[in-house]
Amino acid sequence: MFSLINIFRVTAFLEGVSYILLLFIATPIKYFGNDPQYVKMLGMPHGILFMLYVILAFMLKQENEWFKSNFKMVLLASIIPFGTFILERKYKKATN
Repeated sequence: MFSLINIFRVTAFLEGVSYILLLFIATPIKYFGNDPQYVKMLGMPHGILFMLYVILAFMLKQENEWFKSNFKMVLLASIIPFGTFILERKYKKATN
């Protein structure tokens, strides 16, 4: 249950959700509503989740062949909106 891949998948989901909230909700509120509160509230958790995502990706690269061959795509998915969700779908297709 608490395998490294499962921890990565949960982290990837949370990182993706925090990125979407930050990008499409908090940032527009900051610039159009002059209220930086939401960016401050979501920025730190997103940064921590992003760093955890990258660290876990490097750890999985060492022990998982799929991550080794798709490592650049895994890292790129963390900076593209909805990228982590697309990555999850590709990983499920490849491993089934």
